[in-house]
This record gives sequence, structure tokens and C-alpha cells, in this order.
Amino acid sequence: MLIGRMRADGAVHHVRWHGGRAIAIEDPYVAFAAGRKPADVGGAVVDGQLLAPADPRVVVGIAQNGPGHPAPVQAWLKSPRTVVGSGETVTLRRDAGTTVAEGEIAVVIGRDTAGLTVANAADYVLGVTAVDDLSSPDRGDLDPRNFESKAGEGYTPLGPWIDTDAGLTGIPLVLRVGGDDVARTGSDELPVPIAECLAYVATWARMGPGDIVMMGAPFSNAPVAPGQTIEVSVAGIRLITPTR
Repeated sequence: MLIGRMRADGAVHHVRWHGGRAIAIEDPYVAFAAGRKPADVGGAVVDGQLLAPADPRVVVGIAQNGPGHPAPVQAWLKSPRTVVGSGETVTLRRDAGTTVAEGEIAVVIGRDTAGLTVANAADYVLGVTAVDDLSSPDRGDLDPRNFESKAGEGYTPLGPWIDTDAGLTGIPLVLRVGGDDVARTGSDELPVPIAECLAYVATWARMGPGDIVMMGAPFSNAPVAPGQTIEVSVAGIRLITPTR
């Protein structure tokens, strides 16, 4: 199932995408906690503004998930206020050096992660979506905590849909900048698998429904210039981000 969020008639609706239509559904996190798929709400079709598919309270990034890195993976936090939906134009900072697009798999947490382990990680995941962890890596020498380099307005484009059937392995990822393919990779090329990363994060911090864990971009990053459009495709979900 492809799940998203839309604003229409002054309210935000959870929807599923089917047959070219957005159909209203119940809260998918309530349904997930009950062990079932979300039910349709009266068969209503929603026509409005497509939003980021989750509204996280916590956005976690996975660092050092690269080949041969001397240190184990570590997590860091990014402001949820940087999350924007597919199609929203992002203004790149001109005062922080080169901007880099980092196409990543984003895992959307479905319920409280107390008890999450490597073996049962999938039981806590609503689904996956596409994310672009826009970054200013030139700030790294002065900003080892990733605060400045990750804090640009709109620097976490997310969505537009959550795929609840994608699983945690075998997920393809494509990054395009300015219409050109710059990376074709996937979850199976991550040196540390998704389930292990989730278990590591859950060991140190509890997450909850709608929170996001970005899995890192060891093979899917590229510089981007103002005016270029970025596309991140995860499991066929296409996140489009124009820039200026």
C-alpha cells in the first residue's frame, strides 16, 4: 500500500494511492498498532495539496555507514522543521559552500520502538519512503555535530508516499540531478543493514509513530547547483525537488 498525507478543505487527511486517486483512510499508525491495514474512510476521494507523507517529531540520520569506515555507525539528529514535501522548491544556501544532495532510504517508524531488535525490526516499521538529506559538507571542519551543515530551510525533502510493502532489504535507490543519473544503488549495498541501524538507534533513543530514520548515502550523493532539480527514487517512489 502507498500511504500519504494531503491537505484539503482546511484539514490534513491520511490517504492511500490507488488507481490514480487519493482515497481517504483512517490513521495508519492506529491501524498499524492494531496489526491491520488502515481502512478506507467512506470511500472518500481527496483532491488537495500533497504533503510529506509523515510528520515526524524526530528525524534521525545514520552517519559512517560507508565501506571501510574506521568507526561504527553513529546517529545524529536533524530538525523535523526541515521536512518538506515532494515538489516544493528549496532555496539552497549561498553562505555555506557547496550543497550536496544525499539520496537516501527513509524508514518510517510505525509504533513505539521499545523492544526493537535486529530480529524484529520490521515489526516496528510502517514502511519506507524517499528522502534527500540536503547538506553543506564544507561546514564540517567547523561543525562536527552536523548542525549547520544540515539545518537549511527545507533541507529534508521527503516522500511523496510511504510504501508499506517494500520490506527492509532489496530496496532500489536512484539519485538524479539535473535529469542525469548520478547513482544507482540500494539497501543491499549499505555496509550496515537497515535492521541493524534501527536496532542501534533504538538502543539509545525511543522513537514513535511517524518518526524517520535516514539510512545514509555512501554511494548516492552529488553536488547540486541552484536551479537544478533533484530526483530521489526509492522502491519506485519518486521524490522531486526543484531548487533555486
